[in-house]
Amino acid sequence: DNWAFLYAQRLALKQELPLHVCFCLVPKFLEATIRHYSFMLRGLQEVAEECAELNISFHLLLGYAKDVLPTFVLEHGVGGLVTDFSPLRLPRQWVEDVRERLPEDVPFAQVDAHNIVPCWVASPKQEYSARTIRGKIHAQLPEFLTEFPPVVHHPHPPSCPAEPIAWEACYSSLQVDHTVKEVEWATPGTAAGLAVLKSFIAERLKSFSTHRNDPNKAALSNLSPWLHFGQVSTQRAILEVQKHRRSFKDSVDAFVEEAVVRRELAENFCYYNENYDSVQGAYDWAQTTLKLHAKDKRPYLYSLQELEQGTTHDPLWNAAQLQMVREGKMHGFLRMYWAKKILEWTRSPEEALQFAIYLNDRYELDGRDPNGYVGKLQGCLWSICGIHDQGWAERPIFGKIRYMNYAGCKRKFDVDQFERRYVPTH
Repeated sequence: DNWAFLYAQRLALKQELPLHVCFCLVPKFLEATIRHYSFMLRGLQEVAEECAELNISFHLLLGYAKDVLPTFVLEHGVGGLVTDFSPLRLPRQWVEDVRERLPEDVPFAQVDAHNIVPCWVASPKQEYSARTIRGKIHAQLPEFLTEFPPVVHHPHPPSCPAEPIAWEACYSSLQVDHTVKEVEWATPGTAAGLAVLKSFIAERLKSFSTHRNDPNKAALSNLSPWLHFGQVSTQRAILEVQKHRRSFKDSVDAFVEEAVVRRELAENFCYYNENYDSVQGAYDWAQTTLKLHAKDKRPYLYSLQELEQGTTHDPLWNAAQLQMVREGKMHGFLRMYWAKKILEWTRSPEEALQFAIYLNDRYELDGRDPNGYVGKLQGCLWSICGIHDQGWAERPIFGKIRYMNYAGCKRKFDVDQFERRYVPTH
């Protein structure tokens, strides 16, 4: 279920050439830890096995693409290069670096394989809100939301087989923190991810529209780790969920809104706004209102260490933080509460955003993702700077940014029940 892979195979079949799949393993990436790298590498082992069955060579190259890929292209006489797409700054730089170093006679194509409507096709500019992009996305779904053709057994073998992958050497090449452990609830790989999708449709989809904002209810898809690492395609998830529209129309519509419209809005923002991870990326009204209240007295001031350890005065916030540390995930509704409280308890909006992104990218399995920066509910910048928000009533610290408090959460769900799961002494 990967349009870049399918396009590459189509080119190879047309030219009657072998097909090579390369993954360039960088030693570190933003705040990613062994939790993230293990999830990714274990998923890649499954990819390597499937490629072998399809007579497609899979290569795991250690190092940055600019340093290892052009050499690979020359050594293997590669006739063309196809890459996937990410709107984030670093992966876009990797693509540019490779393009500059490729031989001139090797064509290079980029396919947006993880959005349903390709990012640059969905809109040619930064969209203001879900309201402004929703119609553009839905108008193009009939063209792009189609069933995938299969990747087929490749009839043109390479002249020499791919070297066996030394997976242990891959792990030892990493320069990442090993103290943030893997999680038990999420098994990496496509097979496991599709099993989660199946269980979501069978058990949780029916209550998605009514209970998805209640952290105590099992209503979410829980698919984000597999979607983030490309182990399950969002398009596959939508195709399968839509088969149940007659039975659960409201839930299916709500899932499409979040997994397509809101997700692709976050991609759009990161693609067209290079300041997606800084206060400078916020709209002028949000920057102005935060500046006006930058000197407001904070009720509490916490260090990054206190926040990371979940030792604030607020048991609900602590429980949400500890859920993220232990499970690599935090319920979407609580991610917004969590980020807004960081704004309230730190010295400045800039520090708040820095702390929130650090914690999100370090612990969340789906961190370092457009959704984590500017997604609805989940996004650090969205929550702290009101990115896709309208101005609310003026108040200390927040100005016209939407405010959330403990009492408001208590009205929405059983706060005590959630706290007891993660803060037993509460």
